[in-house]
Formats: sequence, C-alpha cells, structure tokens
Amino acid sequence: QVRLVESGGGLVQAGDSLRLSCTSFGRTFDDYWLMGWFRQAPGKERQFVAATTAIGGSKYYGDSMRGRFDISRGETKNTLYLRMNSAKPEDTAVYFCAAANDGGSFAYNEAMYNYWGQGTQVTVPS
Repeated sequence: QVRLVESGGGLVQAGDSLRLSCTSFGRTFDDYWLMGWFRQAPGKERQFVAATTAIGGSKYYGDSMRGRFDISRGETKNTLYLRMNSAKPEDTAVYFCAAANDGGSFAYNEAMYNYWGQGTQVTVPS
C-alpha cells in the first residue's frame, strides 16, 4: 500500500527557514513520474508549490514560489524535501506531498497526482 507521510511542519518565525520532509512507503521515488508539494491556506484553494521529476530531476515551481522554495530529493530513495527560506506569514498553510505515476500534464495540475499525504501544518506568525 502506497503512503506518503509529511513531517517537519510547525511554528516558524518570519524570516527563518524550514525544511519539510515527505517519506514514501510502499514505493520509492523512482517508481513515480513526478513528486510535488502543494499547500492550502485557511479558506483558500490548494496551491502548487513545487515538483520534481523522478528521472532527470527537473524542477518546477509555482510563480510566487520561485526563489524562496527549494525542492530536493533525499539521499534515500524514498525521501523528498521542501525547504522554505525567508518565511512569511502568508506561507501559513497545510503543506501536502503528492506523487504522480505518469506525466502528460503540467506539474501544477492536481489531477495528475495519484497519491497524497495527510499534510503538515506550517504557521508563520505575523
């Protein structure tokens, strides 16, 4: 059974950095086409943050995410990271890890992802 589990969320002060982790159980990242991060703030729709391909390691970022967020794979074959730098109060959201078996659409397209984690809360006080 495939399961994605996020960790590393919590309270982070504005201006600080935070690294989120996603661990895949039941599959390694090489078994996916694409791994990504989304976030959902209270009262808002889920938003694409970043994604990376299993083959080639191409990276994609949401328009407002470029520069402050970095997606990367861990040394093990089943860990994905999202580093957030210079945290802002508007980064407060639940962050979700997701995985897609196949390509054929844009990385920001939620419908392409087959598996989702439960999410981890990140709070940046104003």
